[in-house]
Amino acid sequence: MIGAIAAVDGMTEAVHRLDPLLRPASIAFVGASIRPDTPGNTMVRAAAMDGYRGRLYAINPKYDSVEGVPCFPDLASLPERVEHVVLGVANDQLEKSLLDAAHHGAKAVTIFASCDLTGAANDGLADRLTGIAEDAGMVICGGNGMGFCNPGIGLRVSGFAADLPMKPGGVALITQSGSAFSALAYNDQRLKFSLCVSSGRELTTTAADYVDWALDQPATKVVGLFLETARKPRDFARCLEKADSLGIPVVVLKVGRTELSASFAASHSGAIAGDDATYEALFARWGVVSVDTLDQLAANLLLFSAGRPAASGGLASLHDSGGEREMVADLAARAGVPFAVISEKTKEELRLHLDSGLQPANPLDVWGSGSDFETHVEACMDAMLADPDTAIGVLFQDIRDGSYIAEGFARAVIRSHAKTGKPVAVVSNYATVNHRALALATTEAGVPVIDGTDEGLHAIRNLLAFRDRRSLQHAYPPAVARGIRERWRARLQQALPFDESEALALLADYGIATPHSIKANTSAEVLQAARDIGFPVALKTAAGIQHKSDQGGVVLGLADEAALKRTYSDMSARLGPQVLVAAMAHKGVEIAFGLIRDEQFGPYLVVASGGIWIEILRDRAVALPPLSFEQAQALIGRLKASPLLDGARGMPPADKPALYAALARFSMLAADLGDLVDEMDVNPLLVSDRGCVAVDALVVGRNANRSSR
Repeated sequence: MIGAIAAVDGMTEAVHRLDPLLRPASIAFVGASIRPDTPGNTMVRAAAMDGYRGRLYAINPKYDSVEGVPCFPDLASLPERVEHVVLGVANDQLEKSLLDAAHHGAKAVTIFASCDLTGAANDGLADRLTGIAEDAGMVICGGNGMGFCNPGIGLRVSGFAADLPMKPGGVALITQSGSAFSALAYNDQRLKFSLCVSSGRELTTTAADYVDWALDQPATKVVGLFLETARKPRDFARCLEKADSLGIPVVVLKVGRTELSASFAASHSGAIAGDDATYEALFARWGVVSVDTLDQLAANLLLFSAGRPAASGGLASLHDSGGEREMVADLAARAGVPFAVISEKTKEELRLHLDSGLQPANPLDVWGSGSDFETHVEACMDAMLADPDTAIGVLFQDIRDGSYIAEGFARAVIRSHAKTGKPVAVVSNYATVNHRALALATTEAGVPVIDGTDEGLHAIRNLLAFRDRRSLQHAYPPAVARGIRERWRARLQQALPFDESEALALLADYGIATPHSIKANTSAEVLQAARDIGFPVALKTAAGIQHKSDQGGVVLGLADEAALKRTYSDMSARLGPQVLVAAMAHKGVEIAFGLIRDEQFGPYLVVASGGIWIEILRDRAVALPPLSFEQAQALIGRLKASPLLDGARGMPPADKPALYAALARFSMLAADLGDLVDEMDVNPLLVSDRGCVAVDALVVGRNANRSSR
């Protein structure tokens, strides 16, 4: 996407294919109007509101000028070929107007209208517009969008702009919701942008393209996304990888996270994963911060855009209220935010500035008599920030405009911020406190002010997690021999279904322990297999039934030949003579592994609470393969069932390293073979103090006919 060198606003930089769209030297506004409070008027008036110095032209045969901008009857009448044409026209004029822009030689177009003439499902206007743009080599912002802002050059291209001035900053916001664009761009000046885009229908230019452009801008410190879908999944994945390699955090509010119908899934893993699992796995792979609300999105963007990474350790917090301090402590525990363990030296420094009755501790209640409070607040924040276990210092206070106390606290933490390289922030415990002026001034001084305790703690937790992920070292299991990998790839390309013994053999070839098992078709063979293996044994149908337990196709703990003969007689009569006789694995915690191939993003992993309760408990985590041992450990740790591995109800602690190794090896299988597998279940794996054993497996190859559930 990088090309020649060009001068833009006095700077010489490499040209990106989106530069004519997002950083144009000249713009023409088709459909310009002198009528106030219309998109045609607003788009012209807003363009240079923040100091844009490019050349502007209005297009409308009715006028000589619009908002002081020279107006021409059509594009052909312009004194130059403009880079960017803004189409502020109705749907029925879009096609002709875009053709005019193409004939004019414009390289970029912004469209606000919906690009829909009839409302019918097969309305072809959007496709025709896309074709015109692609044939002409033009890029389009929109349609059905709010436009964009590039505060770095003082440009707004929007028919719906607010009068609030926009200063440049470090946030690149790309949103597929026009309302989210307006909410974050035009309400609170604490958020400052390197780019803000309402991408709309993304006729030619997707969210991934905008992210790619933003990552090339030196001003961008954090990327925020309001995402409905990734229209070009591979490009989207690549831009997340690019952000990760650059160390630029990406914060995503993903909407449309509905449940996948279990009726279409052959495996338990497919049934519990859900429609959003691939995005969840993708985000986990590239360290994307996931949020649920616009307030969380804004809070995270504010904290990350301050530009200071978290140091080692935990949160050091100051409070002006004992009660609110207790509330924050409770909420921090729930949010998983650790407090710094401050040293005795730090406590001694704190004592010098605390009134009688106040204890030197973290979190710290710093408010006493109020005497010379500003000096004492600054000294306490300095001491906390100097502690080696402090990662970030935060004042939790409901600062408000017109309060000399709030202003004094703000001045104190701003001065402390200037003396440290660690991040410093203010969090108001009451989200709607009246503090617009003070919050803006404090944020612009480098100390972001975040509204709401939950939102603040959420952002702090993510800042710490981003630090931890960046510092994590990774070790991977050795690759399997090429011959093994190619043999299984050849097998998976056959239409012949896998039986359980073959699925277990696949796992064994990838280093995952499985019980000794023997296939049998007669009572005599079943008895001989049990003698060879040794009692007790498990008996399982091998009739190709995918969920054997549901149909009485698995019987465990058969202790002698008589019990085995009776069980085989019943099972063969109901389900057929083909069975598998297997050694009994040692009892342990039941875990399940799954592999699912997504049509857009490829294979991903599911790890879950296993056994017969997998679809009821729905306790699962997802990831993209391959996984390091450290990533496998983190994924297991996300399960609600993970504390069971530490031992419970008299059971000894399980061999967790064996489980992590098994998951890492399973992830290698997914990386090697996942493109040829529709779904795969390993359920359960029994994890005990003696290791980790996979006792059952299901493989649905991409080319095999699925059996009915």
